[in-house]
Amino acid sequence: MNADDFGLTGGVNQAILELHKAGVLTSTTLMAKATATSQAIALSHATPSLGVGCHVVLVDGDPVLEPSSIPTLADAQTGRLHPTLGAFLKRLLTDRISSDDIEAEAAAQISQLQSQGVRLTHIDTHKHTHMFPAILRPVLRAARAAGIHTVRNPFEPEWSLRATLGAPWVRRTQVRMLRAFEPAFRRIVEEEGFNTTDGALGVLATGTLDPATVASLLGELPTGCFELVAHPGYNDADLARAHTRLLTAREIEQAALLVVRSFPAIELVSFAALAQTADSAIV
Repeated sequence: MNADDFGLTGGVNQAILELHKAGVLTSTTLMAKATATSQAIALSHATPSLGVGCHVVLVDGDPVLEPSSIPTLADAQTGRLHPTLGAFLKRLLTDRISSDDIEAEAAAQISQLQSQGVRLTHIDTHKHTHMFPAILRPVLRAARAAGIHTVRNPFEPEWSLRATLGAPWVRRTQVRMLRAFEPAFRRIVEEEGFNTTDGALGVLATGTLDPATVASLLGELPTGCFELVAHPGYNDADLARAHTRLLTAREIEQAALLVVRSFPAIELVSFAALAQTADSAIV
């Protein structure tokens, strides 16, 4: 199981560490420039059993590079990355985002963490932007140059979509439509020589992942290696200031993820061990 947004706030960091100590969370991905990144880095050094990847942020955040050096990614007025996925995709689909800017910012974020002694096991992206081929290629180039060869597969399998309870129909439709990019993702990952999983569980359930949904997903788990994508955290003032849509939902996920302990036959591994896994496993 992998938790996104390590470093977002102290409450998110606390939740991730508690779940790891409870034996249900194996990996997390760390934001290179967020409110509690420094604390998260210190926690990662103190907890070497927790696999840590880089949560590459290309939208809705602050860049590591100077905004003027990545003009197609950063808003000239605010100096921040474009605030919404919709605005980002509109620019991407009209060829107004440079692959060089993507690669440069991704490389800077990875380097920022590695320079502080974080041993990165894998990469993913905030809001799963690397599901789009134009984003995936430069992100993988940046990762490979830094010695990273494992990436999240952000696509949810059909069986998992069916097993997900209570997701709004609009989101269900969006997730199904986005699966059209999966063949290109698999081809590019293979061409670039990266490892990945058989799919991501919980993407559809983002914001609605409760104990019943976790139990339903794990109860249907087939042979293979899948990532259970999680967003745990405590709803505090820092989280409210982060303008994330996942507020109370993070605390619900925090409790829901403990259901994993009811499925002892499922092997829990980190992304560092991805290449060695077999049978039914969760990273």
